[in-house]
Amino acid sequence: MITSTRGAGRRSAVVPAAALLLAVLVGCGATETRTTERAPGAHPTRGGGAEPAPAPRISLDVAPRQLPGLGPRTSAEIPPKTRQVLLVTGRGRDSAVSTAVLYERTASGWHAGTVWPAHNAFKGWTDRHVVGDLRSPVGVYTLTDAGGLRGNPGTRLPYDHSGGFSVDGTGFEGEPLAGSFDYVIAIDYNREPGTSPLDWTRPLGAGRGGGIWVHVDHGGPTQGCVSLREDHMKALLRAVEPARHPVIVMGDAASLRR
Repeated sequence: MITSTRGAGRRSAVVPAAALLLAVLVGCGATETRTTERAPGAHPTRGGGAEPAPAPRISLDVAPRQLPGLGPRTSAEIPPKTRQVLLVTGRGRDSAVSTAVLYERTASGWHAGTVWPAHNAFKGWTDRHVVGDLRSPVGVYTLTDAGGLRGNPGTRLPYDHSGGFSVDGTGFEGEPLAGSFDYVIAIDYNREPGTSPLDWTRPLGAGRGGGIWVHVDHGGPTQGCVSLREDHMKALLRAVEPARHPVIVMGDAASLRR
């Protein structure tokens, strides 16, 4: 499934602490009063501004014409204009362990970056995500917006630096969750692209979940998100470029081969 970028503006709303706690239990996002910042030389959140410096490039390797491990149906869901794909491949349908690779497309084919270890949801993957199922949604989704508790590390994506990304408590394996949302990229599943990751708009309805992000790994399974080590998360943020129409392709290996 593809969620296309639409010209929606940022939304702000103050949400009670209880709502933010509920957001942590069912996903990764909620609305919150926020400030927006950008790295020097990067695009502002919306509109014109200084010409950005060249983005860091992923190390290049063999360049296949098609992304490895994807079947015809999954490949067909990647927009033709996309030149960056974060491919997240789960170990199994019911596994919380996965790997992530950022691919860049050039005239010669798809070039692979480093393989990063990752986590996904506690119970694995699903083709129809709903609130509370503790599974990550299989599919192809655009990556349009970022944010975090810490300042912009140098991304070109619109970045929401906000205290609304605070989180505490422990994960499924007793690991502390603090710092998990220091840096996030919103996955455009059941959300309004062009808004903060904290925006609570749910086009498919609240029952279909939401707040699915790529965020900092806390050492265990997630509620539904994909998580990467902090250094890998920062590298991803610095590498993705809106002009290259980045998407995430995510799911267990068997589902992605369809």
